[in-house]
Amino acid sequence: MGVRAFWASNVIFSRAYHRTIVRQPQRIPRRGPAILACNHISGLDPLLLQSVCPRPVVWMMAREYYEIAALTWVFQAINAIPVDRSGRDTAATRAALRALGDGRVLGIFPEGKIETSRDLLPFQTGVAMLAIRTKVPVCPAYLDGTQRDMSMLRAFFTPNESTISFGPPVQFDRSSTSRQALEAATERIEAAVAALRPSPRVPLG
Repeated sequence: MGVRAFWASNVIFSRAYHRTIVRQPQRIPRRGPAILACNHISGLDPLLLQSVCPRPVVWMMAREYYEIAALTWVFQAINAIPVDRSGRDTAATRAALRALGDGRVLGIFPEGKIETSRDLLPFQTGVAMLAIRTKVPVCPAYLDGTQRDMSMLRAFFTPNESTISFGPPVQFDRSSTSRQALEAATERIEAAVAALRPSPRVPLG
């Protein structure tokens, strides 16, 4: 009951308190493992995306954000996987592989950190590596909103307006994990996320 209450509260928090609009509906498979790859603009991102996804998403996130005392309980409730960005975190990778092996949806922000502008940061190859090793689909998403460039706590507690667009699974070669293959797959994933970015509004007059 506690878990159900949390998910219901998150829908209210994300879609009412923070006005979240879905521009293109989610394409995550109804069952089986999948990776959700999205750009990263604030600490709100996992909650906003989860509020419009019918399946629970296991998010990988930077340990320094996961360990913010006032918010750790939130990230524990959504089964987030803390990642040490100071080096190769094999424990986090194993946890991600277990989640996919259990048929879960794994959420990853391939930029590796929060972006402060509408320009995507270069994607890291981790998503491609996991997808090729496990043969699971990669579903792209793009999130935008007024919470950009806010601190994590300010983003959580200041009402914001956000939009989310989802795209179909990305197609790429899965026959190799060579550096060249990983870079090519990563380029395809980044292009799929970028293609979902809405055009900037043109001021009238």
